Amino acid sequence: MPTEILMPALSPTMEEGTLAKWLVKEGDTVKSGDILAEIETDKATMEFEAVDEGTVGKILVAEGSAGVKVNTPIAVLLEEGESADDIGADPAPKAEAAPEPKAAEAPAPAAAPAAAAPAPAAPKSADGGRIFASPLARRIAAEKGIDLASVTGSGPRGRIVKADVEGAKPGAAKPAASDAPKAAPAPAAAPAGPSAETILKMYADRETTEVALDGMRRTIAARLGEAKQTIPHFYLRRSAKLDELMKFRATLNKQLETRGVKLSVNDFVIKACALALQQVPDANAVWAGDRILKLKPSDVAVAVAIEGGLFTPVLKDAHLKTLSALSGEMKDLATRAKTKKLAPHEYQGGSFAISNLGMFGIENFDAVINPPHGAILAVGAGIQTPVVENGEVVIRNVMSMTLSVDHRVIDGALGAQLLQAIVENLENPVAMLA
Repeated sequence: MPTEILMPALSPTMEEGTLAKWLVKEGDTVKSGDILAEIETDKATMEFEAVDEGTVGKILVAEGSAGVKVNTPIAVLLEEGESADDIGADPAPKAEAAPEPKAAEAPAPAAAPAAAAPAPAAPKSADGGRIFASPLARRIAAEKGIDLASVTGSGPRGRIVKADVEGAKPGAAKPAASDAPKAAPAPAAAPAGPSAETILKMYADRETTEVALDGMRRTIAARLGEAKQTIPHFYLRRSAKLDELMKFRATLNKQLETRGVKLSVNDFVIKACALALQQVPDANAVWAGDRILKLKPSDVAVAVAIEGGLFTPVLKDAHLKTLSALSGEMKDLATRAKTKKLAPHEYQGGSFAISNLGMFGIENFDAVINPPHGAILAVGAGIQTPVVENGEVVIRNVMSMTLSVDHRVIDGALGAQLLQAIVENLENPVAMLA
């Protein structure tokens, strides 16, 4: 049976993509792991690998096609013995069973001669539904004594492919449906705003330029619109005195000069937040629909502005890394983010994010939480500010911060403890190296 190759979802937020380039042509033989095409997602240009083997029978979507929806067929793969003439045949029996013949109807035709062996029945799942698997997967399963009904398919529309059965054990069973986490109820739809036609009419007498939305901007609009509608944000504000940090940073940078390392204030902020998540472990958590997931490592995301949008690459295990290691990794991630060369695992995950606009002179602002994170820290510029200390007015370098918190994950007092820990780490930078 010809296999449809579908437009993959290469990131959690991807709804459509651009088929930038085909790396195979009709008639080519491919195997699992071969690169089929380059696909532009909302975040990056990525290679798309084959999950099965066969011959490319027909390419359905041309190079350069934009707006191709996820799960749209983009090509057809033929298996051994199949030809392009098979394309278009009904790939599966109808879900509805044929009605039982009535007594008044003509009797069924006589049975076929015994010499004609019946075609083997397609395997059935425990609930009687048909199991879809590639011929190669069926052969491997038969050789290893694996019941296909016990295997979860990772191919298009749940099709079982070679990789699924290679790692399966004979008799391995799928988890019972009752054990699977229940999906969270879908949030109520927000009231729709004015239509595009209404807005265009409103400005019909003004000179305007229309800017088409690319995949990244559509995703930003959808995710942050959803975040503000569905996440109960609250905000905590604190200031940190950076005088000790600036002195310590200058000392370290002088010592690291021969290694070509120059630490930024943002590197210290990342380290301070990573350690704070360890010091207040209940705040190191994400919202998971119908439960809260608490993380053990400090995986900190940092917003990076790029042309037309932003990325939030994740520094994993940031609490275990030195300042110089964090600095080098952040520079690498930021550079590749600006050229859209990050892989999905480099900008997915984390429990906490940092958005720093201090380098633009912004003194303070409120950031929007990037779901499923529990919080995001908005960092402003360090400003020379009069401060009263021991009854005297002195000038200190003061940085304002706002912690946006998901109240479903972190309550007010817990959020205050987290922000207090961040401030203490920044004001006592030497302790962060202990």
